[in-house]
Amino acid sequence: MTSRNPRDSRLRLVRPRPLVTARRVVSNRPIRPAPRPPAGTPAPAELARQARTVLADAVRIARWAGDARPVQGGALTAPAAEHAVRTLALTPEAVRAGWDRARLAGLVELHGDIARPGWRLRAWDGDDSAVLRGWVALFDAWSIVHPAAADVPATAVAEVVEAVPQVLSLLQLSAGPVAVPALLDLLQQRVAELHEERCEVPYGPQPQPEPPMAAGVLAALLDWALRGLAAVGALTLAPGQATLTPLGNWAVWVKLEQICVAAQSPAGNIEQHADDMLRGCAGLTPGPARAEYRAWLAARTVRSAVAELLGVARGEDALLRGLAFEALRVVGAPAEAAVRGAAGETSLRPYAVLWLAEYEGADPEDAHDALTREEATWLWVDTAAAVADHGESTLLVRHLESAVQGTVPALLEEVRAVGHPRTVQVLVALAAAHPDPALAKAVRRAAFQVHTGGV
Repeated sequence: MTSRNPRDSRLRLVRPRPLVTARRVVSNRPIRPAPRPPAGTPAPAELARQARTVLADAVRIARWAGDARPVQGGALTAPAAEHAVRTLALTPEAVRAGWDRARLAGLVELHGDIARPGWRLRAWDGDDSAVLRGWVALFDAWSIVHPAAADVPATAVAEVVEAVPQVLSLLQLSAGPVAVPALLDLLQQRVAELHEERCEVPYGPQPQPEPPMAAGVLAALLDWALRGLAAVGALTLAPGQATLTPLGNWAVWVKLEQICVAAQSPAGNIEQHADDMLRGCAGLTPGPARAEYRAWLAARTVRSAVAELLGVARGEDALLRGLAFEALRVVGAPAEAAVRGAAGETSLRPYAVLWLAEYEGADPEDAHDALTREEATWLWVDTAAAVADHGESTLLVRHLESAVQGTVPALLEEVRAVGHPRTVQVLVALAAAHPDPALAKAVRRAAFQVHTGGV
């Protein structure tokens, strides 16, 4: 007989390797030495202790919530809130505030109408970095923790929120108390710059705004911003002045350092849409690609950048899908909620599961263990589609070795069952590229069966 059965050694995958082998170059890349914080900055352990103090009530409520507390619209239901008031001896206002902080800091996670402890809560007592990431998430959400008055125009609030980083930079550079009038002067200048940058030229005759009224509104919004930042532990207020706390000073320094590093865009993709930026990075090695991601992210708000990247990931180009999640790894904690949401989408789930596993501390070499067999197979097909579209035939043949199945028949059986929309194209390309005639014949047969709906 000239045909080969599944036991033929040439139909067995040799040197099976973990799913993440193709990304080994990324995980082994050289890392830029971490910059040292300014002199006088407390050690990470002391910063984490301060962060634990700020979030003490939020942690109590998150632990009280246990494995299943009913929620409605993200908030505790009335009976659950009343139970928390009685159990924790807190006021209703403290319970609501602590619950909001627990959500914003990632201490609890919502699963439909049920709240459960987040991974950060489980790591709270022993992982200082998890504590600091949780506090930074709260710091970034200061305007949600302390919302502005309902009668203030939303555009004015948005302008102040966008201008606050400059106010924080002045506080950080001053290394001590700063008078509120100086902060107000800087805020006025920054808001005026934002108006100029947006070319806000009114159409038609407009009444001249009254300077005292405008100045009064801006002063009230500055007071709101300072109180909001104080509410999350980033600064302290005294009559007529504000001072960054050690936590706030450290957070502002970290963000300034990130911006300084990210402000370099050697490949010139900083002004491109996400899909064009990712295409521009496709030919870069991991280090320069990460520099491009940082530069691109620094020029956008986190929410819009994450939305753009996930929008590209939902497209048909598998290469851009993988690169989008590499860029989301650079985003880090602020992308967590959006990535968890993306885990519910079939085409994004394997990438989201790997992202979350690495975010929660898994080594990139071991993160593939978080995937089910079906998810691993789907990702194998998706990666093969990227290679078939953008790589060389030899890379596609080499990709065969990264499958989790031990034999080609087992791989083909599971590939047919997983239902990836690019299955036929991938199998046809693999059959055309593989030098073994018997293996190529088996793959072509599988492609024909998928195409015709056969078994």
